[in-house]
Amino acid sequence: MIELLSPAGSMDALRAAVQSGANAVYLGSGPFNARQNAKNFSLDELPDAVRYCHVRGVAVHLTLNTLVADRELEEAGKTIAAAVRAGVDAFIVQDLGIVSLLRQMAPEVPIHASTQMSIHSLEGVQQAAAMGVSRVVLARELSRESIAYICRNSPIEIEVFVHGALCMCYSGQCYFSSVVGTRSGNRGQCAQPCRLAYGYGRYAEKYPLSLKDNCLIPWIRELQQMGVASLKIEGRMKRPEYVAIATRLYRAAIDGQQVSAEDMKDLRDAFSRQGFTQGYYVGQLGPDMFGTRQRERENHALMQSARASYENTEAPLVPVRFYAVVAAGRGAMLAVQDDQGNICKTEGPAPDPALSRPLTAEVLAQRLAKTGGTPYACLETKSVVEPGLSLSAAAINAMRREVLTHLTAIRGRQGENRELNHFTAISHVPGPERPPRHTIGVLNREQLTPRLLATRPERLYVPLTMVQADTDWMQLIPAQTELTVVLPRVIPDSETESVRKALDQAYSLGIRRCLCGNLGHIPLARSRGFRVSGDYGLNLFNSRSMQAARKLGLDTVTVSFELTLPRIRDLSKPLPAEMLVYGRLPLMITENCIIKNRTGHCACHSSVTKLIDRKGEEFRVLPDPGTCRSVIYNGKKLYLLDKQAELRNLGLSAIRLQFTTENPLEVDAVISGLRGGGVFDPGSCTRGLYYRGVE
Repeated sequence: MIELLSPAGSMDALRAAVQSGANAVYLGSGPFNARQNAKNFSLDELPDAVRYCHVRGVAVHLTLNTLVADRELEEAGKTIAAAVRAGVDAFIVQDLGIVSLLRQMAPEVPIHASTQMSIHSLEGVQQAAAMGVSRVVLARELSRESIAYICRNSPIEIEVFVHGALCMCYSGQCYFSSVVGTRSGNRGQCAQPCRLAYGYGRYAEKYPLSLKDNCLIPWIRELQQMGVASLKIEGRMKRPEYVAIATRLYRAAIDGQQVSAEDMKDLRDAFSRQGFTQGYYVGQLGPDMFGTRQRERENHALMQSARASYENTEAPLVPVRFYAVVAAGRGAMLAVQDDQGNICKTEGPAPDPALSRPLTAEVLAQRLAKTGGTPYACLETKSVVEPGLSLSAAAINAMRREVLTHLTAIRGRQGENRELNHFTAISHVPGPERPPRHTIGVLNREQLTPRLLATRPERLYVPLTMVQADTDWMQLIPAQTELTVVLPRVIPDSETESVRKALDQAYSLGIRRCLCGNLGHIPLARSRGFRVSGDYGLNLFNSRSMQAARKLGLDTVTVSFELTLPRIRDLSKPLPAEMLVYGRLPLMITENCIIKNRTGHCACHSSVTKLIDRKGEEFRVLPDPGTCRSVIYNGKKLYLLDKQAELRNLGLSAIRLQFTTENPLEVDAVISGLRGGGVFDPGSCTRGLYYRGVE
């Protein structure tokens, strides 16, 4: 049976989800979940929440889907231990280091790869499975064809978001909130800059980054037929009434009931941004997918009805069977059995001879079926009742209450005795003591100036499409420089074959290294014979994630640019590590082409678009090389070339300069700073997050 997974940002929302028909809920506890501004659950409250759900046959998935720093790992271990003791059914995880920690501490608890892992291909799913993940939450940008293909071939379960807010950026790849305001989406503190107004000219008057909410109710049967394991409703930040309404209607759709136009109006009234969209699922991208939250009069009757559906009510969610024996000369016997095979028994008083109305099996069944106010529904009663006997209604009710209370206690303890190991820190591997060498990334041939090449970078990163377009420039590369092709940041299965062919071409030209920023791209590159370097998109944020990267077969990595310099210094470095020190930081990568949405036609490879916010800050928009996906870059350039003396103490193997919009003259000016220390211009440059850090 397909799972309906609902959000629980509070205890009220949890009750709303359970009473409205959710098979599972997902919730956060502690500081390591991606919705820090929801009410969430304390570690002391978590056991009660889990018991409430387990008694009613509902699973609990705990979100540990943020990046965790080294100094926070032990606290994360305490959260894991408390959650295992509470009996949670699965962990939803982003950080590769937390995956490793969970395998060590709680090997029996399933791990679900969060959508924050940006998994969008079968290779990504297979790579996650190889790491011990049992379910993947796919990127929300995937089409029905992509989802169906992955489901047909996946070795593990697939979960799909079917309703709620859509991020403009691929989840886990958005750095907009952190770079602009230090509130990191990867750390659960997103300030939602995508919901603000931007302009293409002088005035911030449009909303080119604010998507409508997703709604896939009409395609529920199709998703079931694909083999999707779980349908997920977004909304841990939303009110319990929303949870109740959305869960109820998706429950109805899953059960094959007709969802009416009035029902859809209720869903819009609960929450929408100028209606809903199915653009990603049906492959119809463009301006129609965008909308903003409008001030509307609240439908008080709808909200009151929704509250009444979960407040002070108890839906009969658990089917049970009663077995009874009423015989002369011995105490009455009663047993109950639930859908999990649990059996509870009790003995009541001996029956008396009947003076007027003897007890019958039919009357006994009627009394046992009165389970109102409990989560149980009586499916049937099988009994043996000797004739001519009487047993009071009070005695029967007391026996029923006793066995159901015992059954509740057993169901509430489900999952509390699984294996739990102590937190164990990993050994620290120091980085090299020598000064870091430099690597350089470019987006086009014109940026390969003689001055740049004369610096003999350790590695030169070029887009894979640059090799496809022309190879004459390769003769200019110094012998000491390792030429490295950079894969597109998103490669859905429909584009995998063309990337394979391009990699084969690059390999035939003698290139042996590939830079990958996504789990699914690592096996793709390795299968074509390449050594693999890990890019910033892998979000390597702690020492355990560095260790995990090594186990994945990477032999160099780029650390997260959301780390501070002290945190980079303290990272264990079991493989050579580099950091970005110059360039426009990427803030978003979007499936919707921002340039096409503006102009109505595809011009992303022949023009540079600027988004301007309400403060007049500019953000450049470029295509991800070889695709029509947009990358939004920060207006100010990261600049640490004047801090090279400080960078020498971080244990890095290399520092990286990344050129994006620079022309040859600008490239040469930056290269001059590489050798001479450079000068920081606060008007056009930024230190990024290396000194400020992120929340």
